Amino acid sequence: MLVIVGYVIVLGSVFGGFALAGGHLGAMYQPLELLIIGGAAFGAFVVGNPVKTVKATLKALPGLLKGSRYSKALYLELMGMLYDILNKVRKEGLMAIERDIENPKESPLFAPYPRLLADHHLIEFLTDYLRLMVSGNLNAHEIEALMDSEIETHHHEGAIPAHALQKVADGLPAFGIVAAVMGVVHTMASVGLPPSELGQLIAHALVGTFLGILLAYGFVGPLASLLEQKLAEATKMLECVKVTLLASLNGYPPAIAVEFGRKVLYSSERPSFAEMEEHVKQRKKGA
Repeated sequence: MLVIVGYVIVLGSVFGGFALAGGHLGAMYQPLELLIIGGAAFGAFVVGNPVKTVKATLKALPGLLKGSRYSKALYLELMGMLYDILNKVRKEGLMAIERDIENPKESPLFAPYPRLLADHHLIEFLTDYLRLMVSGNLNAHEIEALMDSEIETHHHEGAIPAHALQKVADGLPAFGIVAAVMGVVHTMASVGLPPSELGQLIAHALVGTFLGILLAYGFVGPLASLLEQKLAEATKMLECVKVTLLASLNGYPPAIAVEFGRKVLYSSERPSFAEMEEHVKQRKKGA
């Protein structure tokens, strides 16, 4: 929703200021300039990226219109799920969760957390390392190194759509110049026209440069930045799981282990110690 609000502010400020200065908005309506700039940018995007990157970028764009799903409530759910898992391990042993991690969608341990189950990256990351813990063949340092490598790979892979979109934003001003040059060529080929008509052709040509810069810095560039922010939030979930599981491996009780995980969250969404403690108490009562 904020994306649409931001776009309205950009358009209102630019075109509103132009109109207040006495400009004629009709002169800015150049669909063919948009066709040249937008078509060339999209074509370059398709040429410069493999199919999987094109698909990943197009798939990620609709999600940018929604607000962030990573809220304090979601993090509390994550803390609650981790506490339930570690509490069961502490009481019944690691082998007690073997069936749960093999099929989390049908596990009563994961069932109270449908929003977390919908995040397949998170659940796969969690169950994979719980499986390694069950096997007992790796120590905490080896698991930590493996977690760091996987999180780095996840972050790198998730950043590909943002980087691809940023390259499109970087190229849009140049495509705007291309459209402007083509407009100038058209104007020079029409030098026999009256000055009033030549003036309109020159104005139309200059709109190309304007549109290229506006699309780059007012529309596409911010989307790339937003993709990077959403990726950072998703990565933070994995880091929270990592720290919590490592704390458990090092012998800390579940309530302390989830406190380790709480500390790595961003302060804007991080539950307070009192909220976390109350949530853990509620989980204990429910158990």
